[in-house]
Amino acid sequence: MIKAVKFVSVYVTDQDAALDFYTQKLGFTIVTDQPMGPGARWIELRIPGADTGVVIAKPMMAGQTVGGFQSFAFTADDVQKTYDELVSRGVAFEAPPKAEAWGTSAKFTDPDGNLFLISSR
Repeated sequence: MIKAVKFVSVYVTDQDAALDFYTQKLGFTIVTDQPMGPGARWIELRIPGADTGVVIAKPMMAGQTVGGFQSFAFTADDVQKTYDELVSRGVAFEAPPKAEAWGTSAKFTDPDGNLFLISSR
C-alpha cells in the first residue's frame, strides 16, 4: 500500500539560482545533487523535520512547465511567524497571511514565478 509522498517536483529555469533560494531563503537541505542528462541535475531537497522531499528540476518532458500555482501546499505551525522570517530573508509574498474559517495562509513565489501556499495545519 502507498504510505506517503516521497517527493514533489518544482520546475525551474536555473537550478543554481533555485538551489540558492530553496536552501538559503527557505532553509531546505540538500539530499542529493547529481547529473541527470545533458544540462540538468537531480537536486532533491529536504524540509527540516519533514519526510517529503522537494526536487528542483529543469522541465525535460512535455507538460512540465515553469511558473504558476503549484498543486501542493507547505504547512507551518505559525504562518505569521514563518511569513515574518521569510520576508526578512527576501522571499516575495503576494500579501500578508490571511485568516479564513479553515485556517491561515499566505502565498509566496520563487525566482521562477512558481507560486506556493503556506497554510496552517
